[in-house]
Amino acid sequence: MKITQLRNATAIIEFGPYKILVDPMLAPKGALPPLKLLGERLRNPVVELPPLTEGMLETVTHCLITHCQKGHFDHLDRAAKAWLRGKQIPVICTPHDEGHLLQRGLNVQPLAPGHHEPQPFLEGRIRTVNCRHGKGLVSLMMEHGVGYFIEMPGEPSLYLSGDTILTQEVLDFLALHQPDVSVVPAGGARFDLGHEIIMGIEEVLQFARVTKGIVVANHLEALSHCPVQRAALQEQALRAGLASRVVVPADGETLTYASSGRRTPS
Repeated sequence: MKITQLRNATAIIEFGPYKILVDPMLAPKGALPPLKLLGERLRNPVVELPPLTEGMLETVTHCLITHCQKGHFDHLDRAAKAWLRGKQIPVICTPHDEGHLLQRGLNVQPLAPGHHEPQPFLEGRIRTVNCRHGKGLVSLMMEHGVGYFIEMPGEPSLYLSGDTILTQEVLDFLALHQPDVSVVPAGGARFDLGHEIIMGIEEVLQFARVTKGIVVANHLEALSHCPVQRAALQEQALRAGLASRVVVPADGETLTYASSGRRTPS
């Protein structure tokens, strides 16, 4: 299994012949609006896509969406919709998002109802895990999507957590299933008021203490409301004795994992 971090939550997951584009935000730097009203109102994304993106996109066979409604452009923006529509890439989503994506002319292949239980996916199986995109009043404005747990023959099990804070449901899932590799949002995103709407450093480290597998951190240094820096997360993981299992890829970096979840040379 290969995971290529592109930017923010956008990544390409490779299982043999299948190359799955996750939550694409393909707009150039500064093409999208600010996400904070106070202070320095930076437009988003705050960085460009890495140079290898165009070539990597040409290999994509499927797309996977964790959530996309209520203006969550950082997981499916206008540029990504146009690209998916033009290529007619199969877009896998929950039934909740099916109608929204069909209205935009995409080649939608929704999971079946009851998607919290395992169901066939390519040559393996997939199930969803609920997300909690923040808490308190701010959570009322958010779209609470899903994470995906993917099991493919001969590959590490993979948990793409989606945009979530660390909930008891996530902790229970980890304790029961112990994924070999988990990809989690670590940017500590928050608006001008209210709580964090995704994990920050402390919750990522708590997540890593519960799972025995590798934790890959994304959602870093790409959006104006995500304050966590890669170096700070790496430093805190080192202090906590978790540096061997908390991986913080650069944009454009590819991680390769064997079926045990062990990282292998790329």
